[in-house]
Amino acid sequence: MGNCMARAFPLARAMARYALKVEYDGRPFAGWQRQADQPSVQGAIEAALARLEADVPSIAAAGRTDAGVHATGQVAHCDMVQEWQPFRLSEALNYHLKPLPVAIVACSSVSEDWHARFSAVERRYTYRLINRRAPLTLDVGQAWAVKQPLDLGYMQEAARHLIGKHDFTTFRASICQAKSPIKTLDEIRIEAFPRGDAVEFQFHLRARSFLHNQVRSIVGTLERVGAGSWSPDDVRISLEARDRAACGPVAPPDGLILTGVGYPDDPFRGQGS
Repeated sequence: MGNCMARAFPLARAMARYALKVEYDGRPFAGWQRQADQPSVQGAIEAALARLEADVPSIAAAGRTDAGVHATGQVAHCDMVQEWQPFRLSEALNYHLKPLPVAIVACSSVSEDWHARFSAVERRYTYRLINRRAPLTLDVGQAWAVKQPLDLGYMQEAARHLIGKHDFTTFRASICQAKSPIKTLDEIRIEAFPRGDAVEFQFHLRARSFLHNQVRSIVGTLERVGAGSWSPDDVRISLEARDRAACGPVAPPDGLILTGVGYPDDPFRGQGS
């Protein structure tokens, strides 16, 4: 009886899970998430996976970046019936992703309970702003161009009001689906790099997770401080208002880059940056 039941209901074959570190230029895409009628990064990778195996399950990512947002360290995972050497899987995917501006820069075998989103304990973003009068050429679509001079010290002073655990309703998009506006922002670090006739400002933000448009809302508000339209203390007042209307302008997606995702045990350790 037991043998008959085993033959009638064979066990499903276990699938092998792989973590993928993904780099992409977000300009040609409507965002990470697969969409029926618009190109997406998820859709591009799933189409490449389908060239390797039929009926590959949907992949999951650490974060859903918006249209025009870039990544150098997005992380996703996929499940495959065939066992692959991670290097060969990344090479095969990169072959089928051409000519799209998406690349698998690292690949690792992980346990079946490892999850790109739910196993993550940290996300890191960098926002690039280039301060110069002339329009951007080489960096167009890769940074926010701001003409008026910005004061680094004022922006750094203002940013300190946002570090720590707060209700970030002010810096949350109206369509944000997060259950709570309370987040802990572990770091905001702002650097300035002279570049000939320009200055590049880089805003580095680190947290376990972010609200929808939180980083771009913060950068857009800090830019107002740097330009002298807001005082550093106005950012504290804006935060405490817990009102979206109290936020400064939202920075464009061009300069936003998902640079890394942290895990208790890094699946890509030893595979470079």
